[in-house]
Amino acid sequence: MEMTCIVCPRGCTISYDLVNGEAVNITGNTCPRGKTYCENEVKAPVRTITSTVRIEGAEHNMLPVITSAPIPKGKIFDVMAEIHGRKTQAPVKCGDIIIKDVCGTGIDVIASRTMEEK
Repeated sequence: MEMTCIVCPRGCTISYDLVNGEAVNITGNTCPRGKTYCENEVKAPVRTITSTVRIEGAEHNMLPVITSAPIPKGKIFDVMAEIHGRKTQAPVKCGDIIIKDVCGTGIDVIASRTMEEK
């Protein structure tokens, strides 16, 4: 089997065999991070989510947000739905928690920009 590593811009094509749900015989990675990425992607893929939340009372009407840690790939659509339905109020500082424990993941959605009241 093959996958493209997304850890760095190099984008190595990693080849591996799948044995009992585990990636083995991993080749094609040019650094150790590629091997780790492949192993994790096969067992439990995760992604960091970036998006925007509506904000009232600020110069802009959308606040950029990011998950505080990667979330399980299978939860992406649930997390995006919760983010889409959320609204916040200015002022907001970069790092403020906008959604605590999003979708029961134990991971927060945080502001990635400061927005003052207008």
